[in-house]
Amino acid sequence: MAEKRRKFDPKFREGAVRIVTETGKTIAEVAEDLGINETTLASWVSSPRRAGAVPAVGSDELERLRRENAQLKRDNKELVIERDVLKCCMVLWVERPWRTRRPSSG
Repeated sequence: MAEKRRKFDPKFREGAVRIVTETGKTIAEVAEDLGINETTLASWVSSPRRAGAVPAVGSDELERLRRENAQLKRDNKELVIERDVLKCCMVLWVERPWRTRRPSSG
């Protein structure tokens, strides 16, 4: 018995295409996240590209995005290290016995 075809709202289609084109996620990842067939999403993405509505990313733009992504990854790695160091410092500061001494009277 043939399955009933699902119909998708045009706004949903547009949103799915935007996720693929703007986030850099693969069609397979986005399709899985949205619970739709990969080939369905691929046809939605390729249809506007063929019509010229969604400009393809040029090689210069792609290289710029790759450099920016690499820089953001380096920055993120540095921030993670700084955060971890600060966590360790905070633990040491909280556990210091001198912090629990009461001031002497008199």
